[in-house]
Amino acid sequence: MEPVVPWTLGPRARRWFDALLVLGLCALASAHFLSDEPLPAAVSLSQFIPLWWRRSHSALVFAVVAASSAAQVVVLGMTDPIVGQLAFPIAAYSVGRWGGRWSRPFSLVVTLCACVVAAWAWTSWTASADNRLDNMVAPALSCAGVAVSSWALGVAGGQRDRFVRSLVESAEQTRRMAERDVALAAQDERARIAREMHDVVAHGLSVMVVQADGARYAAAQDPGVAVPTLEAIADTGRASLAEMRRLLGLLRTEESGVRPQPRLDDVAHLVEEAKAAGMQVEATLPEEWPSVPDGVGLAAYRVVQEALTNVRKHAGPQAAATLRVTVDDAVRIQVTDDGRGAASGPGSGGHGLVGMRERVAVHDGAMSAGPAVGGGWTVSARIPL
Repeated sequence: MEPVVPWTLGPRARRWFDALLVLGLCALASAHFLSDEPLPAAVSLSQFIPLWWRRSHSALVFAVVAASSAAQVVVLGMTDPIVGQLAFPIAAYSVGRWGGRWSRPFSLVVTLCACVVAAWAWTSWTASADNRLDNMVAPALSCAGVAVSSWALGVAGGQRDRFVRSLVESAEQTRRMAERDVALAAQDERARIAREMHDVVAHGLSVMVVQADGARYAAAQDPGVAVPTLEAIADTGRASLAEMRRLLGLLRTEESGVRPQPRLDDVAHLVEEAKAAGMQVEATLPEEWPSVPDGVGLAAYRVVQEALTNVRKHAGPQAAATLRVTVDDAVRIQVTDDGRGAASGPGSGGHGLVGMRERVAVHDGAMSAGPAVGGGWTVSARIPL
């Protein structure tokens, strides 16, 4: 979502506004020509025309207007205010809003001095030298009130512009960070789903391949064995399909009706499934499964599933495995087989070991996999609660 920027004039509207302002003031200055006063008209135009550049060169425009106002005293002498005096508060506002760090306070000092000079010029021809200071107070205060108020409004507007700009930049940075977080979360989710799919497919297919090979060899001796074996293959396929549906259910809403992900107590079903596939498994499991967080239970289930799958795939024929799961301050898992051990090498297991390590590391656990003493292979994992 794009950040909401407070309403303000666009570039085109600002150009139109400045053009109308300068043209309107110049039209007022032309009134001096109708009164046969070309010199005041020229001085007023010299003060109005620079206002066209007041946004881009505010300090320079203020200096030109201030110099023209000072020249007015010399050129026109001691006279009443002219219409060109309207340019000074506009220039003071502009330098207060768009001026630099040092031009703003300097312009305030010049503004106060200009008000004193203007009051002196306007009262010099109506007051004697004795009471001139008394008569200067009211015009000076009036002039300073208008000019300083314009300058203060410009400073406040500049502060608002900078504050709004900082808010917009902060909102834009927050949006970019949110998009980056979403992209990283999506990347992590894809990696997690890839691990889940690997576990489900590798486990289910390895069981089905083992059972199909066994049925093929046994059918030559006893055709009746093929029927229950094919039923076991079908059950394994349906279970794997159901588990994949549960996995895909993570991508749907809670109303999708899918079953929850496997828990720690579902490890017993893995053992039964492995035995049904012909593997010799000696399992030591808790008599009563304690309650553990869902994430920990799923991680432990996947570690056992992947370890038993690797036994079927890499340990060799007639390999036996022992499984031990204990739960105290952590879920401790140990799977050992008496197969070929390091002969196949950990690299032959694809992404299985990497996936197991990532699952355990997510919960600040530790995992090791390597050759067992006396032959075979051992996978150990500890997932703290």
